[in-house]
Amino acid sequence: MAGHEIPEPADRSQVADSAATPDVEESARHSCDPAFKHGVVVGFDGSTSSERALAYAIGMSRRTDSGLIIVHVANRLPTTVWAGCEPPVFVDVPDHRTEVLGLELACADHLSEVPWILVERGGDICHELEEVGQEYEADAIVVGSTHGLVGRLFGSVAGRLARRAQRPVVVVP
Repeated sequence: MAGHEIPEPADRSQVADSAATPDVEESARHSCDPAFKHGVVVGFDGSTSSERALAYAIGMSRRTDSGLIIVHVANRLPTTVWAGCEPPVFVDVPDHRTEVLGLELACADHLSEVPWILVERGGDICHELEEVGQEYEADAIVVGSTHGLVGRLFGSVAGRLARRAQRPVVVVP
């Protein structure tokens, strides 16, 4: 339910062919369900502001008769935080929150009105939301506003995304 899986080739000759043609590998890695092309991307983490953003995105998706791409960005920490080493390598922190969010969303009555998909990503929230928006050729990205000290100090996700996105960004208060 979270993202797309790339099937393994049946034999090694296909592996050699795909390594020789990076365009095929690139398109396979970024393939998406055509039913959700030109949909509405919404960032969702289960917080109150992301629930409001989801409600707005559902209405927007219903009005435009398009699919809803719900994106949860999992936690990733630099290894320098853990090991004190130099290379900027990221370590995936086990995040079962996506599975829990997926179950909650599957049971939600308000999502039965629109087709939706849950996509899990890891990394910078702004970058990942924009990447999903590009992959699905989204018409808009919807996010909730940040209320708190961290957002004021480091810049909110909504503010950073609005400055760098290549498509409309709707910030729901």
